[in-house]
Amino acid sequence: MSDGHGPPPGPDPGSSTGPGSGSAGDSAPPEVRVVSSPRRRRTVSARIVDGVIEVRVPAWMPKAERERWAQRMRDRVTRQVRRAPRDEDLERRARELNRRHFEGRLRWTSVGFATQARRWGSCTPLAGVVRISDRATRLPPWVVDYLLMHELAHLVEPGHGPGFWELVNRYPLTERSRGYLMALDHLAGERGDSPDEESLPGDAD
Repeated sequence: MSDGHGPPPGPDPGSSTGPGSGSAGDSAPPEVRVVSSPRRRRTVSARIVDGVIEVRVPAWMPKAERERWAQRMRDRVTRQVRRAPRDEDLERRARELNRRHFEGRLRWTSVGFATQARRWGSCTPLAGVVRISDRATRLPPWVVDYLLMHELAHLVEPGHGPGFWELVNRYPLTERSRGYLMALDHLAGERGDSPDEESLPGDAD
């Protein structure tokens, strides 16, 4: 599934803050890179890129205000990462879905989260590798289960034909989950390029 992101603008020179190589999961404060976007007018967003929290702000924003927003968004993303499910949790859920809906017949080599900005998940059937976008750590558990079900079904049916959907539809919340994700992708396309986004005070969307 695509989230409608365009190519990211370049980072501002000298706009990084925090320790040199921290990540949002470390005990030390993670590094923050502030990106100035001429397309952005009324919102500030944040996402993790290669272990660095990238905060996107309007190009007109003064330096002091950028620094305040960088700290605010860093705190928010750090809290989310600390609460987020881990690869071990995803593996456990995959095993449960396999037991419930595939009679435990599926085999894979790896199930885990990965940075995927333009789709919610991927599966490499021959290698037995299933990846779910790290954006999904902010979704309700029942939607994450649908994403897993979708990718696990690809271990049996690589394409999206009738046989594939017959497998996916064994999950009872498939249609509800698909509707949720379609609405989320549509909203992300209208508002900008990140679910971790805030409107600036005094501005209407």
